[in-house]
Order: sequence, then structure tokens, then C-alpha cells
Amino acid sequence: MDYLWSPWRYQYVSREAPRECIFCLKAAQKNDVENLVLARALHNFVLLNLFPYTTGHLMIAPYRHVATLAEASAETLEEMIRLAQVAEAALGEVYRPKGFNVGMNIGECAGAGVAGHIHMHVLPRWPADSNFLTTIGETRVLPEDLATTYRRLFPALAAQAQRFGLNLTRLGEPRTQPG
Repeated sequence: MDYLWSPWRYQYVSREAPRECIFCLKAAQKNDVENLVLARALHNFVLLNLFPYTTGHLMIAPYRHVATLAEASAETLEEMIRLAQVAEAALGEVYRPKGFNVGMNIGECAGAGVAGHIHMHVLPRWPADSNFLTTIGETRVLPEDLATTYRRLFPALAAQAQRFGLNLTRLGEPRTQPG
């Protein structure tokens, strides 16, 4: 019998659900590197997914705790899509994917892991990245740790934001290792 190990996944399935909104906590804290926050704009911030679907899996979340698009301001939504544009360009530059998934799960029954706070996912995709290992073994192989992903994407996001004329109010500091 073969065994497929993904010990990193245990952290996700065994942890207690946070009592506070994870996006609100990360937005309020100042330790962007430890929180994997790559960039901050006026209404939203960009962070790495702690349990990524693929290498480079980013999320864009508003600072304001809103559960639906209807509750978000037009400025927040416009900036969110512009940040998705910047993220797509940065991920393309760094990882050269063959495609992207960009989307949101709004509400628990729609698959939202944090149902009360909207957030957009931006994932680079490659041919066969959802092969038998994912389908049958429920295991993902990520060739890069989050600290390396952070260090690689940090300068690319800043450069692409400048290219697209999007002002980032604060960037995390890539000098220390993120957790």
C-alpha cells in the first residue's frame, strides 16, 4: 500500500476555527510579513493564502468587514479588481502560469472559508496541476514554501502596481521570514 503524506494540511484541519475574522485581524495588525500581507492599498490589502491551492495563491480582502458585494462601496470593489489586475500581472511575471482562476465564494454554502468577509482569490494555474494526486489522493504538491513565495512576489507586486498606476499605501517588509 502506498501512502501520500501532506503534513502541512494537518495544521489546517486540526486548528480551531478563529473566533475573530482572520481578515479583520490581519488588516489591523502591523506585522505584515508574518501575516503574509504583500501589499496594502486604500480600501483593500493583498495577502498569500496560508493554505494555498497552488503556489502563488493570493487573496484580496477589503479592510471593512462586509459579507456581500452589495455591502461594499464602489471604491472598494473598483480597487479590488484593479488589485486583481496587478496580482495577475505579478504572478505572470514571476511564475509564468498558463492561466488563472480569479473569483469569490460568497457565503458558507458557496464554499467561503471566511463567510462573513468577502475576499477575492487569484490563483495561477498550469496544465495538469489538478491531476490524480489532487483528485484521488486529496493531496497537493506545492514546490515552494510561503516564505519563498512572499520574497518572490513582493517586488513584482510593487512594480506592477506602479505600472498600472495603483498607489499602494504600505508594503510589507520582506527582510524577515514570514511564518
